[in-house]
Amino acid sequence: MSKNSIATRFLRGWKRLHMNQVLVLSVSTAILAFLSFFHVYSEGADISALNDDMSQSTVIYDASGEVASKISALKNEGVKIENVPDHVKNAVIAIEDHRFYEHDGVDLVGISRAFVQNVKAGSIVEGGSTITQQLTKNALLSSEKTYKRKLEEFFMAREIEKQYSKDDIMQMYLNRIYFGNGSWGIKRAAMGYFGKDVKDLSISEAAMLAGLIKAPSALDPNKNYDEAVDRRNLVLQMMNTHGFIKEEEYKKAVAEKIVLNEKGGDPLRGRYPYYVDHVIDEAIKKYGLTQEEILTGGLQIHTELDVTMQSAVEATYAKDDLFPKGTEKQIVQSGAVLVDPKTGGIRALVGGRGEHVFRGYNRATQLKAQPGSTMKPLAVFAPALEEGWGVTDMLKDEEMEFKDYKPQNYNDKYKGEVPMYEALRDSLNVPAVWLLDEIGIVKGMESVKNFGIKLDPKNDRNLGLALGGLSTGVSPVTMAEAYSAFANEGERHETHAITKIVDKEGNTIVEYKGKKSKAVSKETAEKMTTMLLGVVQEGTGKGAQIEGRELAGKTGSTQVPIEGVKGTKDQWFVGYTPQLVGAVWVGYDKTDKEHYLTTTSSEGAALVFKDFMKEALKNTKARSFNVPPLSKYIEEHKRQQRAKSVKELEERVKREAEKLKKQWEEAKKKLKEKKEKPKEEAKKKDKKETNTESAAASTNSGNSNDTSEASDKKDTGESDDSGDEGNTGGEGDTGGEGDTGGEGDTGGEGDTGGEGDTGGEGDTGGEGDTGGEGDTGGEGDTGGEGDTGDTGESEDDGSDDKEKDDDSNN
Repeated sequence: MSKNSIATRFLRGWKRLHMNQVLVLSVSTAILAFLSFFHVYSEGADISALNDDMSQSTVIYDASGEVASKISALKNEGVKIENVPDHVKNAVIAIEDHRFYEHDGVDLVGISRAFVQNVKAGSIVEGGSTITQQLTKNALLSSEKTYKRKLEEFFMAREIEKQYSKDDIMQMYLNRIYFGNGSWGIKRAAMGYFGKDVKDLSISEAAMLAGLIKAPSALDPNKNYDEAVDRRNLVLQMMNTHGFIKEEEYKKAVAEKIVLNEKGGDPLRGRYPYYVDHVIDEAIKKYGLTQEEILTGGLQIHTELDVTMQSAVEATYAKDDLFPKGTEKQIVQSGAVLVDPKTGGIRALVGGRGEHVFRGYNRATQLKAQPGSTMKPLAVFAPALEEGWGVTDMLKDEEMEFKDYKPQNYNDKYKGEVPMYEALRDSLNVPAVWLLDEIGIVKGMESVKNFGIKLDPKNDRNLGLALGGLSTGVSPVTMAEAYSAFANEGERHETHAITKIVDKEGNTIVEYKGKKSKAVSKETAEKMTTMLLGVVQEGTGKGAQIEGRELAGKTGSTQVPIEGVKGTKDQWFVGYTPQLVGAVWVGYDKTDKEHYLTTTSSEGAALVFKDFMKEALKNTKARSFNVPPLSKYIEEHKRQQRAKSVKELEERVKREAEKLKKQWEEAKKKLKEKKEKPKEEAKKKDKKETNTESAAASTNSGNSNDTSEASDKKDTGESDDSGDEGNTGGEGDTGGEGDTGGEGDTGGEGDTGGEGDTGGEGDTGGEGDTGGEGDTGGEGDTGGEGDTGDTGESEDDGSDDKEKDDDSNN
């Protein structure tokens, strides 16, 4: 071989070696660059936005501790992985990433397969993404299908796998993935499609949910049931293939008929909206929570809610025929509340009619309307009883004016005076105002405050308070709290909905301690209940009567404050049984010439109250107030009236007797003067003659004593033979005119009878012995009080007999 050829061959070998070295170097450099890029990108992958905050709905519990409603502003809700059954996790893994527990976030086999498929198709048709990568995409990246996004997804998935366990990743994935039909997360999907909690899902149901992940809208079983079932069967097949379920379980699951939740969504979400609104308001205003904390904090709020009672009130408010017909512009609105008088717990609440608006105007709690006559028991009658007035005491009922205030009864009729219970029963205005004026406006205002109603010290200081004329107004919940004192022996508990709030970690952050105060005494509360029972049984509240139950209550209404319009602005009924207090308002949100009520409270509000109260109490035993019936007071009033009539009769008899006595004294005086006049004249004549004879005798004999004595005895006579007034003697012993006799046997003109035998109104006697009013039969011929002379007086105490004895002695 020539040197030339050896040299050529060496040169060629060296070149090949050099080229191989360059290639190796280039490849090494490329690999190093890739690894460096991977390291840098991996280190810079930001997954800080990924968090496992386990956002959950706030759950509302009723008084029995049962879940009643849910509230949330979240699109998804969290569920802990330990509460997710294995077959639910395995269904997702089988169809989405069967090597989930084997790879480190990126499945290179899967990516290679997807790459080949995409090259063949000329576009990205298969992702080959793992569950970790899907979590990355949903939580951190956009959904665009580009190689740049896939590269970012690759690195972030690896970083997630470094920081979180497989269970953590699965929990975040299940709580964030979209299952269609507005259901974000496995929890909402389970409830939305099947009305179940995740823990209650069957293998077949879990497979259907797992199948939705690929194309949630196209595979929605509510719209495309058959396609959804086919996809479910594929998932079940993959579960069987990868050993997640046995053959028997597979066959059973395939044969299972899917039963969907027809209502869709969580049946507890949005329940009892007005009550929930009030719970949120109470949590914010009373306990300082924010709306965001309530809606996103996964709180457990325990309340006083009674779902039976709440459903009863909501059913009533769904009955349009119970309410007056409104107009196209406005419907007749209303608000109602039910309260437990023993605790102040709000059992039920509805704040309006028509479409509900989240945290909108709640007429049960936010209303500020004039209470009308429902204020009378609080501002007038209760404080009057506290001041010593009685149920049967008479109140003035006549047209009157109090300075510049002139109240009127609703029917412009007046009885002069009425007992207290009747004034309340018939809701008379004038007696209520008169009584408030009697006890004093300060007492009335103090009473209203004791019942929990705030007043303006200046603007509410007037007699209009008796008829509910407040500067601000009240709500049904305020009136229910006030009246609860009557049902609870005079003790008032603060109304409340929340009893306890627990955070998502299980810590109690709020607990109701209970506030109570004394509104009135137990005795006053019982008397008020007796009178308010009368209002429902016989008065303006008849429309609220519930068969088989004792119900006390009061109607109220206000007039339209528009000149020339005669109608009602507000209708009220506040009533209670021993175990439940209710209040209802009916009216327009805005009253004008076209929008006002034409019915009374007894025809409107009372009927609405009866409808929901009857149903609310259907599962409770009827109880009695154990207070005296109104009939007892009515009988007492009748006895008082009879006693008053007798007393008035006695006073009249006494006055007549005094009058007759005075007349008799005057007649007797005149008679005596008439009889004494001749005797005086005779004495003067005898005296004159005696003086003459004495003068003569003194001149003739000088013995004056014998002469005067003889003269006196002969002519004048001694006084012991003159007779007394009953037998005057005198000239010829005539006995006077008509033989008048003395005081005991007066005789006199027409034999009128004497002072001691006058008889008064019962048997007055009088001129001609007419018999007086007593003998005519009046007042039942009272007998003793008539014939004895002056009733109870000692007019006939024996002086009559004494004077007769004097006569007989003469």
